[in-house]
Amino acid sequence: MRFELPAEKKLVHQMTVPMRWGDMDTMGHINNTLYFRFMEIVRMDWVLGMGVSTDLAGEGIVIVNAFCNFLQQVEYPGDLDIKLYVADPGRSSFMTYHTMARSDWPEVVCAEGGARTVWTDFRSRKSAPLPDWLRAKIS
Repeated sequence: MRFELPAEKKLVHQMTVPMRWGDMDTMGHINNTLYFRFMEIVRMDWVLGMGVSTDLAGEGIVIVNAFCNFLQQVEYPGDLDIKLYVADPGRSSFMTYHTMARSDWPEVVCAEGGARTVWTDFRSRKSAPLPDWLRAKIS
């Protein structure tokens, strides 16, 4: 089943991530697990760029589910241009979506994925309402 990216989404961040020789698997293409790592790299670059702390005594984000649609095989060498979108803000969560395209072939999305992202009070290990400053950035 292919998960569809929503029509209503907001581009909040983008960056280029280099592929490494060791990212390939025995089939000669980038291993499917690495796409989740690439999404994490971009998501955390965005989150840390906003000043969100990773201090486990405070509040921050956790991922409660994730998905990826593999659309085109990707091979080393090269770079991936990854765009991060947000959508569907709720009381304590929102969706993140990513599109990935090779830098040398930017018009072809090779993978797309996302995750349900929950604002969490780390001490209580429970969801907490999205802070107003974050809601303003994702709405």
